Amino acid sequence: MQLDIEKIQEGKGAIVIVQSENLDAGNVKAFKDRLLPVLEDHQNVLIDMSKLSFIDSSGLGALLSCLRTMNGKKGQLKLFAMAKPVQALFELVRMHRIFSIYNTREEALAAL
Repeated sequence: MQLDIEKIQEGKGAIVIVQSENLDAGNVKAFKDRLLPVLEDHQNVLIDMSKLSFIDSSGLGALLSCLRTMNGKKGQLKLFAMAKPVQALFELVRMHRIFSIYNTREEALAAL
């Protein structure tokens, strides 16, 4: 799984751009392996989910694990630019109440 990492100005954190259409059991381990160093190195991490069109329970579990990691170090994990099917799943399983979710990159950055 390819993740592009962009630094946020003045050391505020990083933006992670998921370069896959799916986050599922087939690639969730690679996702977590690539994301963990970013979570460890930054206090704030924003995840761009605009290219994701499908996420399963394994993907949701991986995101929850990332959120727990950030909460444990008093950091912030924010998600933004979700496609409609992904956003619908988050609402269906009430994950939108757990995560900070924003429509755009600008909104997520402004919330830091």
